[in-house]
Order: sequence, then C-alpha cells, then structure tokens
Amino acid sequence: MVFLPLLALSLGALVVPVRGGVTYPDCTNGPLKSNVVNSPGVSRLGLSAYQWWNEALHGVAHNRGITWGGQFNVATQFPQAITSSAAFDDPLIERIGIIISTEARAFANNGRAHLDFWTPNVNPFRDPRWGRGHETPGEDAFRNKKWAEAFIRGMQGTESTHRVVATCKHYAAYDLENSGSTTRFNFNAKVSTQDLAEYYLPPFQQCARDSKVGSIMCSYNAVNGVPACADPYLMDTILRKHWNWTDQNQYIVSDCDAVYYLGNANGGHRYKSSYAAAIGASLEAGCDNMCWATGGTTPDPSSAFNSRQFGQATLDKAMLRQMQGLVKAGYFDGPSSLYRNLGAGDVNTQAARDTALLAAEEGIVLLKNDGILPISMTGSNSQVAMIGFWANAADKMLGGYSGSPPFNHDPVTVARSMGINVNYVNGPLTQSNADTSAAVNAAQKSNVVIYFGGIDNTVEKESQDRTSIAWPAGQLTMIQRLAGLGKPVIVVRMGTHLDDTPLLSLSNVKAILWAGYPGQDGGTAVMNIIAGLTSPAGRLPVTVYPSSYTNLAPYTNMALRPSASYPGRTYRWFKDAVFPFGHGLHYTEFSVSVRDFPATLSISDLLASCKGAAVYQDLCPFQSLSISVTNTGSRASDYVALGFLAGAFGPAPYPIKTLATYKRLFDIQPGQTRTAELNWKLESLTRVDQNGNRVLYPGTYTLLLDQPTLANVTFTLTGEEVVLDKWPQPPT
Repeated sequence: MVFLPLLALSLGALVVPVRGGVTYPDCTNGPLKSNVVNSPGVSRLGLSAYQWWNEALHGVAHNRGITWGGQFNVATQFPQAITSSAAFDDPLIERIGIIISTEARAFANNGRAHLDFWTPNVNPFRDPRWGRGHETPGEDAFRNKKWAEAFIRGMQGTESTHRVVATCKHYAAYDLENSGSTTRFNFNAKVSTQDLAEYYLPPFQQCARDSKVGSIMCSYNAVNGVPACADPYLMDTILRKHWNWTDQNQYIVSDCDAVYYLGNANGGHRYKSSYAAAIGASLEAGCDNMCWATGGTTPDPSSAFNSRQFGQATLDKAMLRQMQGLVKAGYFDGPSSLYRNLGAGDVNTQAARDTALLAAEEGIVLLKNDGILPISMTGSNSQVAMIGFWANAADKMLGGYSGSPPFNHDPVTVARSMGINVNYVNGPLTQSNADTSAAVNAAQKSNVVIYFGGIDNTVEKESQDRTSIAWPAGQLTMIQRLAGLGKPVIVVRMGTHLDDTPLLSLSNVKAILWAGYPGQDGGTAVMNIIAGLTSPAGRLPVTVYPSSYTNLAPYTNMALRPSASYPGRTYRWFKDAVFPFGHGLHYTEFSVSVRDFPATLSISDLLASCKGAAVYQDLCPFQSLSISVTNTGSRASDYVALGFLAGAFGPAPYPIKTLATYKRLFDIQPGQTRTAELNWKLESLTRVDQNGNRVLYPGTYTLLLDQPTLANVTFTLTGEEVVLDKWPQPPT
C-alpha cells in the first residue's frame, strides 16, 4: 500500500509504505521553523513519512497505518455502526466517537498511528445483499445524517484543533461489491437526480456542509457514466460549491485503486486510455490524494504531471488542502499543544469498556417475544442449551475493520460466568446437510434452548456481497429440529438481514433477538438482555425483507420508487416487510400522547422567524413537539420515540412515511410518565422534486409516533411552496 499525496511530486518520489506511526515535526527549534512544509518525509527538515490511511470504523483497527504492540496492544472495539445505530441515541454515538478518537490520538502521540482516519461509512444501506452494510448506520438517509453528525463531532471534537481528521466514505452511491460480472470497480450506478439529492447524498451533505468533516473519500463506482473519483459534478459542483466545503484544510481522497480502475485497467471503467490520464482526470476533477493498494499498479504522478495531464494550480491546491488538514489536527503545534498529552492511560479505560457494553445493550432489538423473555436461568430453568456457531465466536461479533479488543466476551463464556449450566454445541454456517444430533441431545437435557445464528462476517464483508437473504438451509433445519422437541427456543440473530418468516411460523420459537455485530462485550450484552438485567429498547435501522425480494429487485437497480413489478426500496417505498424499519419490542408496554401542537402554521411565518438564525433554510427549526410517554407495564425500560411524517403533499407518488425526528428516553419506571420535546427542522418537512430541489409544500401533514403508531398529530402548512435548496443540475 502506498499513499500518493501529490506533495510527493515536488520530490520526484512516491510516498513509501509507512508502518510506524507519526513523528511530530519540531517547528520551533528544528529546520522546519524556516522551511515550507513538504511530504512524504524529509529527514533534513525533521519531517517523517506520513500515512493517510488509518481505520477506525468502530474502534482503532488493524491496517497499514497503525502499529500495535507494547502498551498499545489493545483498543476498545465498539459495536458496528449498524448495531449502535439501532440505539437511536445520538449522544451515545458522540461519546463513542470521542473515545475512539482519544485512543487513536494516543496511538499517534506514541508513534503508532497517524492523524487521518477513514471513518465513518455513511452510505445508505440500500440493498440487503450488500456485504458492507453493517459498516453503515442503516437504510434511512436522515438517520445516517444524524448518526454522522454525532460521530464526526465526537471524532474531530469541537475545539479549533481536531483530535483526529475524520473521513466520510464512500462518495457517492456506493453499495455494491460484486454482482455477476459487475463489481465495485466497474459498476455504473444509474441514479436519477431526484434519488441522488433525496437519498444517496444527504449523509454527505451533513458531513461536508454542516459538520465540516476534514476529508471525504470518493468511491470506486461511476455515477451516471462518470467514475466518482473523476467527476467534477460530484466533487466540485456539489461538494465544494453547492455545499460550500471550501476550507483549505478539507481534502478528497480516493478509495484504494479507484483511480487505477477508472483508467484502462482490466475489470475497471476504462474511462481513460492510460493510468497517467486517469491520474490527471481525477486530480483535475477535485481529488487531492490517491491511495494505491494493489501490487503492480504503482502510479507515476510525476510522469502524469510532466505530460500535462494536470496543471501546477491543481497540484498546489492538493498540497495546500492536505497540509492544512494536518495543521488543523495540530501536527505542527509542538509538544504542549492540545491532545498531545494523551497516552496509553487513555486507552481501554473503564469508561470506554462501560460505553462499549452500553452501546451493545442499547442496540439489541427484540423482534418477537411470546412472553418467555426475560427468563431466569436458575432453578427449573437451570439447564440451558446454547447452540450455534455464534454462541462462542466472540471474534466474529466484532465484524470487519476491527482492532484487537482488550477482551472478547462471547455468550457461552458469559453465561457460565453467571452461574448458568450451559450445554453448548456448535452449529453449521451454510451446510445444508449438517448433523443435528449433538444439538438435539443438548436440547433434550436442557430446559430452554438458545440458538445463536445468522450470517457470518466471512459471508458478508468488503468485496463480497450475498446472493440470498434467506436463513442458510443448515441453520434453518437445525432450528426446526430444536423447535420440534417441545422445548422453548430463543433465537439470537447476528449479522445483518435474514428473512425470519420461517421462524415466525414455529410456535416453539418463543423469542427472536437481533444483535448485529455487538463488539467486544457482545456476549455480555446479549445475556444481560435475555436474563432481564437490561431491558431491550433498540429499533431496527433497516427493513427486514422477505427472501423473495432478491428476485424482484435487481441488485444494480438504484431506483427507490416502485414501478411495474419492481417493489421499490427501503421502508419508504417497500410495503411487505417481514419486520419494518423502526420495529422493536420491549419487556413492558408504553402509551404515548401528544401535547398541544398548532393546527395551522404559515410557511412564510416559519421562514421569517428563522431569518438570520440558520445559514441554510432547510436547517431552520420547526415547532417542537411535546409528548408524554407512560410505562404502563411492570418493568423499567428505555423508550425510543420515533416520529414519522406522512401526508399527500409534494410530488406524487407519496411515500408512506418518512423518519422526521427521534429521541431516546431513559429508564422509565413502571407507572411513570415522562415528557420530552421532539425537535426537528424544516428539512424533515420537505420533499425532493424530480430536479433534486428540496421544496416545502403547503398541505396537511401527519406525524406518526412509534412503529406501529401509538399516537399522531395532524397539522396544516399554509401559503405558497418554497424551494429551500435549489439543486445544481447535472451536465447534459
């Protein structure tokens, strides 16, 4: 792996692979006090080689930029984004970002990492087959926006100096690894302007326009015929101009080998006739830094420059943006600067461990419960069969892009530490003819059966998509055999999407939990939920589709809206979910009521009252909604208030509903009523027209609370429609 900040051109050399961490330059007493900054490392200037590629999707991870060992042999590994997102707890997401970046900075301060981290992945999880969907916060663009806002604030901090530089990826419309002969290296995502502005790009708008993230990564795929890393419409017209992402400390980096594959490489886009031409096209379009990761494809930017594939002004801008990014991160600020005191004592703290467990617990979703949960696993239930490959596979609970956690707590180990008599048997992953005899024997001598299964991260991962979202045949056969024994069965589903329809028809499958990839303390979180030490309150951040969906929705079809036999995508358009987005049960019951809310509001008054209060009209605050939530059951529990907007306004066809606001309320005791304010902005009321414009329409709106709906409020917006965000049109 080699990084190519174009600063290397001034030296006539490539950036060498860097395995050690950053060595901060001495800008006060060293030679740099009177020299212009240069890269990729000049010993006579006291400037070390620098690695832009560091990973931290859910904790400091193993990759070329990070060196593990000594006092830095572990780092906190939180749940994957798909699980932490299910908590709908944005302050928690910010706290996770703070801990990850604190540990990352500690690694960097001790020469074991650098200051730029490729996180978060904010691409909407459009298709359930995507192998990298678990890296994302889910399928909803608004949810991904809010998750990104909280995480970036945690990672970069709120001071004038960034703790680390975060990188939003992958820009744009990237959510396919391989589908037949189509791969991420040659896929041309055909996306309407409406879908681009409404769905695929809003998380990046949050990153760039509103959160001022330090870096954005352009993706492998093409969008409407132009590779993303060579597309001036995406990188300049929208990203830098329309979203005003123009600070000199913000730069664009390519995904690894994306520039290589937009050239004439086999299996790529063949957008340009040579590698040199591809380099020039990428740089001139707005990409500032190229990652090279494949042997035999060493780029030669000097030749590209000398053959006039790009100009000096382009080189200067790329140099300035990257070096200014390091300035923003305090790279040149000296040993007493902000964050330079962080060290080994700031890694794997008790607070970090507690937060990792809390995130896993908050993100677990109760999909079905016939009254068996919570269950005491003592006395008459003292013998518990724990079956399946996930039951003791703690390392798999981390998911992809992981580091070394301080511990891996799997369910079997945790259950035994709780004094539970466990009869453990492994189970199949994909085998259709797996032997079930050992599992049956374990179940027969047990009072209750817990099956741990789902899709393994060796089946869904980067560069590999799934072709089926049905339960693997061997696992389904195992569950059916266990359910036929007459013992109550609890299914804990890990990984991402699977069609649970066959399980719902089995009367002895009494409960289903979804835990995703819950991180280093996932086993503890699952067992705490099952035993009732913690009450579940997570909500699905994705739609659970029927297995037939993969036959109805071609993977390469990027359209959101249904047409003819095409069923549409996400909860906004697909109507026949096995479990809908936002679904999540509790161990108790809640009632919800809406307090006073205006019946009519004027569009002109809303905008007039916001004048000067928000830079962009879509960020103008709307009338907050006051709700009362009462725990009418017998157990204390958190409650996630989800607000969905519906109504016949804007361009037809109308989506059934759209997530508009949410808030997690904590520890509501039995019989207790809690009040809360749901805050939202005009962006949640807008619709996107066919030209991509975000429009606030007059009409009747209904806010639906919870999934399924427990309460609602209807109001009317009066006046003339107003365009709050006029979308730049693509070149013709």
